[in-house]
Amino acid sequence: MDVSRRQFFKICAGGMAGTTVAALGFTPKMALAQARNYKLLRAKEIRNSCTYCSVGCGLLMYSLGDGAKNAKEAIYHIEGDPDHPVSRGALCPKGAGLLDYVHSEDRLRYPEYRAPGSDKWQRISWDDAFTRITKLMKADRDANFIEKNEQGVTVNRWLSTGMLCASAASNETGMLTQKFARSLGMLAVDNQARV
Repeated sequence: MDVSRRQFFKICAGGMAGTTVAALGFTPKMALAQARNYKLLRAKEIRNSCTYCSVGCGLLMYSLGDGAKNAKEAIYHIEGDPDHPVSRGALCPKGAGLLDYVHSEDRLRYPEYRAPGSDKWQRISWDDAFTRITKLMKADRDANFIEKNEQGVTVNRWLSTGMLCASAASNETGMLTQKFARSLGMLAVDNQARV
């Protein structure tokens, strides 16, 4: 490419004028498109198991909150855990709707008591609830406990009360729950998986 001396000066002058205009800020601003931040970028990830049935699918629950003293963590996304050996990231419709259950206005967060003949529920403390349950269980067991059958064989049965256990509990928890129920004489022991 042949460039004369005059053309060389024109090119240099044009380049200098363009860079001066750009340096002084006279150029139009470029519209830069920026991708939104991924919503799980700053989230705290918690692994758990779904308790709706006995399958025990793996969950990944995401919440915001850095663990500071006044920060309140809030779960805002739940999905299947792709590394879980049972579900491999898949969830049934009940599991996929867990976030609605967590944030439901109708979800019970504390014990309530309705007196006999009343149509009003009143909030009670956990201590009051456990005390009431204990007293009622003791009264029912004392009234209905069968120590020996008709042949005189010791059976230690309490047939009027049953126990509903968690479906996604560990083996150890299941064993302890079963031993507790059997030590009281309960025969009706079931778990949430069949309900």
